[in-house]
Amino acid sequence: MKKIAILGSTGSIGTQALEIAREQKDIEVVALAAGRNVGLLESQIREFRPQIAGLWGEEEAADLRERVKDIPVRVVAGMEGLLEIAAMPQAEILVTAVVGMIGIRPTIAAIEAGKDIALANKETLVTAGHIIMPLAEEKGVHILPVDSEHSAVFQSLNGERGNTVHKILLTASGGPFRGKKREELAGIQVEDALKHPNWAMGRKITIDSATMVNKGLEVMEAKWLFGVGLDQIQVVVHPQSVIHSMVEYEDGAVIAQLGLPDMRLPIQYALYYPHRRSLPGERLDFYKLSSLTFEKPDLETFSGLRLAFSAMERGGNLPTAYNAANEKAVALFLERKIRFLEIPEIIEACMGQCRYLEHPGVDEILETEAGVYAYIESRW
Repeated sequence: MKKIAILGSTGSIGTQALEIAREQKDIEVVALAAGRNVGLLESQIREFRPQIAGLWGEEEAADLRERVKDIPVRVVAGMEGLLEIAAMPQAEILVTAVVGMIGIRPTIAAIEAGKDIALANKETLVTAGHIIMPLAEEKGVHILPVDSEHSAVFQSLNGERGNTVHKILLTASGGPFRGKKREELAGIQVEDALKHPNWAMGRKITIDSATMVNKGLEVMEAKWLFGVGLDQIQVVVHPQSVIHSMVEYEDGAVIAQLGLPDMRLPIQYALYYPHRRSLPGERLDFYKLSSLTFEKPDLETFSGLRLAFSAMERGGNLPTAYNAANEKAVALFLERKIRFLEIPEIIEACMGQCRYLEHPGVDEILETEAGVYAYIESRW
């Protein structure tokens, strides 16, 4: 039995990871943690019978304890609870599917405990890649990407050890507003931005796809995951979302990973790496594919992507400022307090006012985040 713990079990990635555990039947879920969704977490506990379950708020944790008092599960809360779950000796793999920088400390704790990481929390590497990747190498653990694009690159690199990578090509669907110009996005409403053409995702990441900030975060993450320079990463808009990403080698050969848009594939690949398992569902039918098309991203209309390259080029704590500003701006947009086009404007303003730190530690990363939040609250 493969033993896993999941941080973010009630979100999109977490629920699909549990779907895989349900289907494969040789995964033991030893711990679950969620934000505030008490009802769904209770259902998951009753089905998977973990040893520990966590919620972010103490009030919600108290509610959960009362609900599951008939089950031998210990309920923990807050960051202390996440750290306990991350380091628990019973788990072999930690699935980090929480949203936001709260994933940094638990990921570090899990690596220090010698656990492999199935990484679906972009913010961990975006803001702390300079800490996470050397630590993982030191401890001899795998960082296994769950994002479809990074998993595609990871799979395309398999068997090519020792060969020089010329370029990583990250594909992007273009989101719901592909082809539109800036003036056409002025009146975009929340409902418009939540209509992704290909993928079913959580609200925050769906907005990130609409702004293409999500692709900017993936560029930052790819730099750390695969040890390449920023000039070796190219974003390619591919509306069909069939090619999930590609690697070009120094001889000009390009290796790509293809498949239908289904997040279960990269999740399952991370959980069972280096082995593949049967996965039920529709298969890619090349006879039905009329065409695969590719476009250059519009960095003027989708300036959030341009800003990501700028933040990563300078590095330090600027990627943290970028990420924190986007998190807050997306929340404000979802609350209908700002316009869609204000999201990248807020990111740029926060990057401009950030006090630059070249080699931030975890505390300084979190202080940068808090400073960005305070700045946004003072202006918006």
